[in-house]
Order: sequence, then C-alpha cells, then structure tokens
Amino acid sequence: MDRELYYSTVAMLFLSLVAVYSLSIFPTIYFDAPKFDFLKKQLIAVIIGISTMIIIAKFNVQRVFNPLGFLLFIGSFLAIVIMLFLPETYVKAVLGAKRWIKIGSFSIAPTEFFKYGFVFFLSWSLARKAKKHIGTKSIIKEFFIVIPYFMLLIVAVGIIAIGQKDMGQVVVISGVLMALLWLSGRSKGFFITIFLFFGTLFIFLIKIAPHRLHRFKGWWAEIQNSIPFLPDSLKIHDTAVPLHIINSLNAIKNGGIFGQGLGAGQYKLGFLSEVHTDFVIAGLTEEMGYLGLLFIVGLIFYILYRMFLIASKLTKPQDKYFVYGVAITIFLSFIINAYGISGLIPIKGIAVPLLSYGGSQIIATCVGIGMVLMLSKKVYK
Repeated sequence: MDRELYYSTVAMLFLSLVAVYSLSIFPTIYFDAPKFDFLKKQLIAVIIGISTMIIIAKFNVQRVFNPLGFLLFIGSFLAIVIMLFLPETYVKAVLGAKRWIKIGSFSIAPTEFFKYGFVFFLSWSLARKAKKHIGTKSIIKEFFIVIPYFMLLIVAVGIIAIGQKDMGQVVVISGVLMALLWLSGRSKGFFITIFLFFGTLFIFLIKIAPHRLHRFKGWWAEIQNSIPFLPDSLKIHDTAVPLHIINSLNAIKNGGIFGQGLGAGQYKLGFLSEVHTDFVIAGLTEEMGYLGLLFIVGLIFYILYRMFLIASKLTKPQDKYFVYGVAITIFLSFIINAYGISGLIPIKGIAVPLLSYGGSQIIATCVGIGMVLMLSKKVYK
C-alpha cells in the first residue's frame, strides 16, 4: 500500500493528540472534567482509527471494497434518519440540533461516516452510468441521468441542514457531488444551471434559520468595509463583528513566526470557544507560530497529494472517483474551517479532519483513508 499516505496520516493523528492536550485546559476546568479526560478520549479515537485504517487496508480489495462501501453508506444513512426519532436518552442534542448518538460515555456523529459512504455510492453509481451515457450532450438528458443523485442529496440536506442544523456538512457533500459530476464528464451548461439552483437553495436555507442569518450578518459586517465602492444600502450597521473571529485572528497574530510555545497560548483560556475543535488551527498557530501553521498545512496537502497520485494511477473509474472523492472531502472540510476562523467566510462549525478533537471525525476519516490504502495496493502490486 502507499506507505507515505499511511505515515503522514499517522503523523497528523499524533499532532491531534498534542493539540488536544495543550488546548483543552479551559474546557476541562469549565466542564469540571478529569484532568486528562479530553486527551484520553482522543487517544482512544486515534488508536481505534489507526487500527481500523490498517485492518481495512489489509483486506482483499476485490472481495471487500464494495460490500464495505455499501455497509458504510446504507448504515450511516439509516443512522442519521433514525437519530431524528430517538429520545434524548440516546441522542445528544445541542441547541436543538441532533448530531450525536450516545453510547455510554461516548457519542457518535453518523454524518461524519455518511460523507465517505456518500462518496462510495457516487463513485460506484457514476462509474456504471458513465459507460452507458458516453457522449451525452443534451442538458435535459444530463439532468435525467443525475436526478437520482440530487434526490438523495435533497433528502440528506433536509436531514442534515434542518434536523441537525449543520450547514458545513451540507456544503461538503454538495461540493463532493459537484466535483465528481465534473470528473464524470458533465457539460459546462449543466453546471451553470446547477450553480444557479444551489445558489438559490443556499440563500433560502440561510434565511429560514435565524442562527445562520445571524452568522451571515456578522460575517458581512466584518468584510463590508474592505469592499471598495460598496453602496451604503448594502451595508449592515446593527450587527457587530463576531468576537470569536476577532479573537481567532488575534490568536493567529499573537503566534508570530515561532509561536508562544506549546501550552503557553492565552486565547485558549476562554477567549475562543471550542478551541480544541473548530478553532484548533488558531490555537495551535498561537503556540506553534506561522512555522507550525505551515507544517500543518503542508502535512494536510501532502496527504491530499498522495491521494491524487494514487487516483491518477488507478485505471478503474470507480476507484478513481472514490479516491478523488475522499481527497475532496478532506480538502473542503479543511478549507471551510480555515476560511471560517480567518473571517473569509461565515463560521460553519466544521472540524479539521484528523486534527480537531472528536472521535467520530477521526475514525470516519481513517475509514475513508483505509479504503484508499486498500485501493492503492492495485497501484503498487
């Protein structure tokens, strides 16, 4: 298998342990948790993730890849549907959003697994349809080809955006669908029509949810003064710039080139909410500096590079689509988080894959990468 991809993934997971240990001081005190509670849970997730990744990578790709992919897709989809109807005894609800199923002292977020199951389903189905519809030029015919995917996406968006109030994951799975449709040969006219439709849908989803509208207004209030010749009628005067964005930028600035040193960050002490999850990059940059940030970004992009290299060498369309899909899922999650904490886009509350605190995203990402490693054996056999 691709050992460079494996070792770089493990390196990122060990970095996540350092991040959680250093950045979880305030939440540990605030929630009156045991001293190493967050670190222990992250360590368990990392051990499970690495073990799962190795086991999956060693499977026979011809026998196991498709059954595992269908199990991941169908199982996670059923879980996010069933979760909506479970009582609060079994579902962890935050501000009315049901995103986690409670199992003892642990919680599982099925949406994290659904992202990679969705990638598998798309790669499997698009590869089959590509053979039947090579040379299709009519936009109407193209829409008939992809209608089932958009119906599935609409159902998933309804559950995730409305039931779980999680627009970040909606953007990720929508972006993956668009990217894989592009790779499968859809026309430019098709994409122009689709982007107009989804742009309208995106605005609608923002307007119907007060918390999303508030986030958008706060983001616009921050960037509006940097836009030249913007009419006053388009400016917002009754909404302040979100304090957590200001603190995030100050934390990054405070890190300088070399950082304040691990454990010596100040903005993690209550100034940044969820600093070990959503704002992990800002917290680490304050302590590790711009050089540390460069290392994190470089490691993530090296992981993506290895995946794109594997995909370019695979010959089967389904395998190519899947590997590209996993890479795009990780890339979009990282970019949405990085742009959010720097104020370039509204905060979406999405974790940095393999780095942020959270067992579900750690294990789910390891499952996706494990399946990529399984496919990479076709390249290096």
